[in-house]
Amino acid sequence: MELKSLLNKEQYEGATTIDGQLLILAGAGSGKTRVLTYRMAHMIENLDIPPYNILAITFTNKAAKEMKDRVKSLIGDRAENMWISTFHSTCVRILRREIDKIGYNSNFTIYDTSDQKVLVKDCMKILNINDKDITDQEILSKIGRAKDSLQSASSFMREHESNFREKKIADVYEMYQKRLKENNALDFDDLIFKAVELFKSNPEVLEFYQNKFKYIMVDEYQDTNGAQYELVRLLASKYKNICVVGDDDQCIYQWRGADIQNILDFEKDYPTAKVIKLEQNYRSKGNILNAANVVIVNNSNRKSKVLRTEQEAGGKIKVYRAYSDSDEGDFVGKQILDIKSKEEKQFKDFAILYRTNAQSRIFEESLRRKSIPYKIIGGTKFYDRKEIKDILAYLKVLVNPQDDVSIKRIINVPKRSIGDATVLKVQEFANNYELNMWDALMEARTIPTLTPRNASNIESFTNIMENLMILSETVPVSVLIQSILKDTEYMKQLENSKEIEDKSRIENLKELVSDAVDFEKNSEDKSLSAYLEKVSLVQDTDKIEDEEDSIVLMTVHSAKGLEFPVVFMVGMENGIFPGNMSFEKESEMEESRRLCYVGITRAKETLFMTSAEVRRVFGRTVAYAQSDFINEIKSELKEYVSGNKITPNTKPNVSKNNSYTNPHSLRNNIINKNKAFNEISGVNIKGNNNAEYITSNEVTLGRKVEHDKFGVGTIVSIQNAGNDKKLTIAFDKQGVKNLMLSFAKLKII
Repeated sequence: MELKSLLNKEQYEGATTIDGQLLILAGAGSGKTRVLTYRMAHMIENLDIPPYNILAITFTNKAAKEMKDRVKSLIGDRAENMWISTFHSTCVRILRREIDKIGYNSNFTIYDTSDQKVLVKDCMKILNINDKDITDQEILSKIGRAKDSLQSASSFMREHESNFREKKIADVYEMYQKRLKENNALDFDDLIFKAVELFKSNPEVLEFYQNKFKYIMVDEYQDTNGAQYELVRLLASKYKNICVVGDDDQCIYQWRGADIQNILDFEKDYPTAKVIKLEQNYRSKGNILNAANVVIVNNSNRKSKVLRTEQEAGGKIKVYRAYSDSDEGDFVGKQILDIKSKEEKQFKDFAILYRTNAQSRIFEESLRRKSIPYKIIGGTKFYDRKEIKDILAYLKVLVNPQDDVSIKRIINVPKRSIGDATVLKVQEFANNYELNMWDALMEARTIPTLTPRNASNIESFTNIMENLMILSETVPVSVLIQSILKDTEYMKQLENSKEIEDKSRIENLKELVSDAVDFEKNSEDKSLSAYLEKVSLVQDTDKIEDEEDSIVLMTVHSAKGLEFPVVFMVGMENGIFPGNMSFEKESEMEESRRLCYVGITRAKETLFMTSAEVRRVFGRTVAYAQSDFINEIKSELKEYVSGNKITPNTKPNVSKNNSYTNPHSLRNNIINKNKAFNEISGVNIKGNNNAEYITSNEVTLGRKVEHDKFGVGTIVSIQNAGNDKKLTIAFDKQGVKNLMLSFAKLKII
């Protein structure tokens, strides 16, 4: 395979440097997946390295599939023997083979977030912890962070034994882990935590996988946490043939445990490592790249690199300052229709990116009014819907009857007269005799606190489950799901219902059967355990279908790794993007700036950055200054737009009260957060009753005024209307109103 004609100089060097340690710093759109796939093909085709000696790890199922498909297109079926998968999938595969060595059965269940919450709440109840004092979400977050840094329950307990609140969380952590093991279950964080535990406690197992994976590649290395770092370090410690690829400028997951120091300190960990920079961008137009460069250069904790392109400069970054959030949504919708018509684009060529999912509503309303098809990435996942989780719980019990959480979910779904009181009696019996729920249910006739009717209802349930367990050993997953729906009368109950939502639930369950059929067609391992693994490890972005012609709405975090011809970065205001926390800590601000960099570099041809003078946030009217990330973009790279009119290099109308001047860096302003944004508090500030009504000469943007009926507000827009002026005022209690100056009778505050 001749690579020189297929890759640029730096890509070629990365693809052909095989032995030893290699750090590839890959800027956005620089072809890192191309380098990795050609690297693997080169190793097998040209160097005769056995495919089974190669391990390639990435972060998303979508990236893993794309990588494997590309390698197969280059070398054919030999790629099948390679392990190309996510961190979690890799660990599941190892644990299914080896987990008995640390006291679990190989048919363990993987608990999702809702399963975790059920178990944590049970633990809180037993420990008499009031969820008003400490929430289950806070506890799960602390447990997750502990596992990310490989901190066990006992270690967490020792660290926090002098802190009453943290000690309570440690108590839950300890009981939670004990209950997980009793249920033969792992949560998502355990998959890596337990793999590391397995390797550290079983040197012979570690050595087996070290000898198997003599060449290791890790994609998106900047996103690794402590546990992932240690997993890779252990596997690579014998042969030290490790290649990591990443971009410190795209480290945007510190809030969920990613440690940017892993990539920044790679050369400290491996002093003989070679470093290659991929700075040639093949995605974006010149102005977009230059905008990204001038924003990210303000971060101090980064490795130096500058993206470049051979493409034309393209249009400037289009900046729009709306007078309200609804105006912002309307502007985006109009621009989509206008660009689609003029440039003959499809709807799937557009993406709307925001900081948080809560921002989607305004844009959804605008798109619906204009009959623009759209889909949201990051809403309620298919597998998180109640009816889907019910059937998946049935499947989990068939594989692992020790799974108490799943048993409790389905024991009375559909209703079979086994109420909470009956379940509690069974649980008490199970606790007294140290049994799991399933074994206790099988002894229902011997539980003295149950009535004969209770026991009979339980027996009916266990008989159904036993028959399904036998069936599960011989039929495909799709057939098994249909049998569950029929034998439990789950589908019958929905079909007899008159609720409209139950009709959609029927459609969702039919889709679940179709999903299982697709799994059977496309998977080598067609077992029920494999299907449940696939479901457990699925991610939001896995479901983005290229052939579906609709606008995509998602957070910037979800958009990482994707690209679109036209991108709208919305809500670009101090207080939203960057968020308030960014003004309190420099590391937070640098992560926000990296997130902005990621958003900018999603755009291939055209980038809009929009903000609003006023918007509703949690029911209150607030006014935020335009994001300083926009201010950091040089004037020659951007142009302000007003509707369809473009006004190059002019500043938007921003109230003096909420303007925030900072042309390059926010680091000097961390201690002065209140200058970053101005919030209209809703407090009824009394005006001077003796004050004269405001005159035309006194009307200025940002001025506080008082109206007899609407109360206190801020002038956010002024338009000439003949001899009069039309004012847009954001009132603290009454929202945004349009008033004519001559009739408004406004007082100056």
